[in-house]
Amino acid sequence: MDYQPAAGNLLDAGCAGAVDLERRSISAERIQHGGHRAPLQLPLMRTAVALGSNLGDRLENLRAARRQIIELDRIRPPVLSSGIYETEPVDCEPGASKFLNTVIEFDFEGDPAQLLEKLVRIEESLGRKRDHPKNVSRKIDIDLLYCGDQQIDNERLQLPHLRMHLRKFVLRPLADIHPELVLPGQTRTVRELLAELKEPGVVVRLANNC
Repeated sequence: MDYQPAAGNLLDAGCAGAVDLERRSISAERIQHGGHRAPLQLPLMRTAVALGSNLGDRLENLRAARRQIIELDRIRPPVLSSGIYETEPVDCEPGASKFLNTVIEFDFEGDPAQLLEKLVRIEESLGRKRDHPKNVSRKIDIDLLYCGDQQIDNERLQLPHLRMHLRKFVLRPLADIHPELVLPGQTRTVRELLAELKEPGVVVRLANNC
């Protein structure tokens, strides 16, 4: 995940107005109550991330990322995992290996920007540097796709992800989880978007989940 004007570059490369926090109840601010500071009750938001890998043990890279994600603070069940799909690299360097891709959805309670930072740290723990070049192969790529109906647009994060409805390697696994989901900003379901998508390349299901 690179700090580009989007949630990450898995979707940019295929290889994956600022939010007013005061208007959103997901703020982690505390309030005064009877002389003591009590935490605000944060709403749960159905949240999805896309995982991709085309270097090393691709399946184990996805599994390791999934384990760390679901152990994060403020991640809540139910956790849903799509199948594992092998996809052709898109816009990568010549000779790049095929990717394995999957999508994970869970309940999240908190600030999406903080979740993004934790996902970047997971990438780092699995061997990816923050200054990893764009459009090249990588051991792991984690992209934040959506977080409830949040709409965020700033220099670090854009939600929902601007290109997820155009990427077969995201829509295909997402259709395993929520084929009838209408993504924020869209009018057609995930199933319909996938059926209409003209993006070239073969997507092959390799496993039921990671």
